[in-house]
Amino acid sequence: MNKTHQMSFFDAPVDSPTHPEAMAQALAQHPDFRVLRRLVPHSDYGPVSGQPTRRVIVLDTETTGLDSKSESIIELAMLSVLVDTATGLPVGPVTLYESFEDPGKPIPPQITEITGIDDSMVKGLRIDDAAVTALVQQADLIVAHNAGFDRPFVEARLPVFAGKAWGCSFMGIDWKKEGSGSAKLEFLASERGWFYDAHRAQVDCHALLQVLAFPLADGQTGLARLLAGADQTRYKLRATGAPFESKDKLKARGYRWDGEGRVWWCSLGSDALLDAECAWLRAEVYGQRSARVQLEALDSRVQFSSRLGPMSERSV
Repeated sequence: MNKTHQMSFFDAPVDSPTHPEAMAQALAQHPDFRVLRRLVPHSDYGPVSGQPTRRVIVLDTETTGLDSKSESIIELAMLSVLVDTATGLPVGPVTLYESFEDPGKPIPPQITEITGIDDSMVKGLRIDDAAVTALVQQADLIVAHNAGFDRPFVEARLPVFAGKAWGCSFMGIDWKKEGSGSAKLEFLASERGWFYDAHRAQVDCHALLQVLAFPLADGQTGLARLLAGADQTRYKLRATGAPFESKDKLKARGYRWDGEGRVWWCSLGSDALLDAECAWLRAEVYGQRSARVQLEALDSRVQFSSRLGPMSERSV
């Protein structure tokens, strides 16, 4: 295709069958093709109906590494939006905050390779503590796609985050049960027909917000699911004193090994699941003998942070 033809293709009238959108629509109708469109950020989700709303902040960070105790934030992005509690859909304007921050040390080359952020982009810059605090104070829920990573970083940098309810769109929605082949954000966006340039905080936030505004299998949105989950307490159950020979059963059940505490543990999302798990442990692990397990209660103000929740023991 020569340059003249290439230019006329992209400059075709909107109603022309050779216009890219017309061709995309035609391909989308064919069973052998699947069309992906570039994700377009929304700055406004339309009129606020007057129904009850809750304010949600979608958050993402880029950092110099994985350990919040020794590494630093280099980019923070947040989208603050109202969610209609009747529909689970975002409404009204989106407030954006985004900033680089100089970590005070060179950004590792592998981080620059992933994010595209280099030392020159962050030099001398700092997150605006007052602006972030003002935005976060208005929020009913903070959502991140890997809250167990992002929350410790932002809490270490800005204490206002510690007093807020948090939800995790990676852990808080069973994407496999929803029919998704992966819980990675890029994959979830692709399943819904979008592609975008990942691993930059702002566009990741826009992608996550649009994914969570999409209906799940039961018809409710991901935002509605996470808002409902914010009122629930999760439990971290540690199977203390579990016999060594039960390790394969525990592993198959989804338990994880805590090498430092030398105990198998699992996470449970409700009192009903906790009761069922204790019954399973009694029958399958402890052999009906008397035993006590350790519980850590994790409400939305503690879970995904580096802080411990209230501890207790329970007989099984």
